[in-house]
Amino acid sequence: MMKKNDIVEVEIVDLSHEGLGVAKVDGLVFFVENALPGEMISMRVLKVNKKIGYGKVEERLTSSPERNEAIDVAYLRSGIADLGHLKYEAQLAFKTKQVKDSLYKIAGIKDMEVPLTLGMDQPFAYRNKAQVPVRRVHGQLETGFFRKNSHDLMPIEDFYIQHPEIDQVIVAVRDLLRRFDLKPYDEKEKSGLIRNIIVRRGHYTGEIMVVFVTTRPKIFRIEQVIELLVAQFPQISSIMQNINDRDTNVIFGPDFRLLYGKEYICDQMLGTTFEISAPSFYQVNTEMAEKLYQTAIEFADVKSDDIVVDAYSGIGTIGLSFAKHVKAVYGVEVVPQAVENSQRNAALNGITNAHYVCDSAEKAMANWVKEGIKANVIVVDPPRKGLTESFIKASSQMNPDKIVYVSCNVATLARDLTLYQELGYQLSNIQPVDLFPQTHHVECVGLLVKERSDGE
Repeated sequence: MMKKNDIVEVEIVDLSHEGLGVAKVDGLVFFVENALPGEMISMRVLKVNKKIGYGKVEERLTSSPERNEAIDVAYLRSGIADLGHLKYEAQLAFKTKQVKDSLYKIAGIKDMEVPLTLGMDQPFAYRNKAQVPVRRVHGQLETGFFRKNSHDLMPIEDFYIQHPEIDQVIVAVRDLLRRFDLKPYDEKEKSGLIRNIIVRRGHYTGEIMVVFVTTRPKIFRIEQVIELLVAQFPQISSIMQNINDRDTNVIFGPDFRLLYGKEYICDQMLGTTFEISAPSFYQVNTEMAEKLYQTAIEFADVKSDDIVVDAYSGIGTIGLSFAKHVKAVYGVEVVPQAVENSQRNAALNGITNAHYVCDSAEKAMANWVKEGIKANVIVVDPPRKGLTESFIKASSQMNPDKIVYVSCNVATLARDLTLYQELGYQLSNIQPVDLFPQTHHVECVGLLVKERSDGE
């Protein structure tokens, strides 16, 4: 029987959906970081139970031709770029296979043509947002990233997948915090002031927002910090403070304060301008989000008299992109601030045919059905956990011709498809899109079409 610290020679035969190498030994399945299919490795057993185990590469005996040798292992260890050791073309093929496998294993769909994942020409330095913890390491304030599955901070200056200007702002903030001796948060002691630094940057506008997450309201000598920071980066147009005194992994507390400039930055997506506030959801890869939404619009194939429902509407990014092509858009979002954002974003772009309510998607759908609002197209972009059964039923009761499903988790998409199939909606088209190059995540757009009986 295998035990911890045993060393065995194994072949990596597959990649798990999280990008870990898969090896099979003595009827056990082992998952190994930084190992690729076809590689022979000497593996140290880290953990083992009845069916599965975890190992690490003690020595790589052969290398896959698809291995990217140039990646810094820090990016793999922190999970920043957990697929960065795989060449980019192979990453796209891996993501396409993920989608295919999930559709087959979970939804029983086997003859669906899944095109190659849409990728980027430059698949790094793409993120328009950073959320970076601030901690003390060896007696010094550091910014960086937590090592995978831990709360040990790895100091990092170049995050590889973030826009370089965001990395520069983080380093400048770190140096100013050190200079003015502002205390980093200590999770064990529940002491210190600065918990996190969040930086957002408009892809097209270059406008930058900095958010200081602190344990209490007062920040000693913050005026001097701001003055020096803005002098170094004149494109900073918003500096916010968020107060979070709870013992939690959630980054933001409920209380936001404006320290400098305005409470939002602006950016464009598909030619529409958006105001983005500190807590609002905005896709982190603008270039690929445009391709994602463009695909959704093409799949929907809308006409000028169509009515579109935008469920999980956020700050309006998808719905407002549709608005110029259709008669009306009805959006629903559960976050009140995001609903205000979407209404302002509609006004900002002179869009008068988009209407937003603050509610759960299920309740709003049921109300609209009662009010006699009939959507031809429903667009859904749910969080990772996918749709609820009650939402799926409510959306099919509206009887739209098409449902466009934008998914950031193909497993929950496939699960939801099984219920839609029972309600008479079939997947007719799917396109994976790489919004998160160098990581194992894949987004996709699926088109569900109502089966019509001959009488309809």
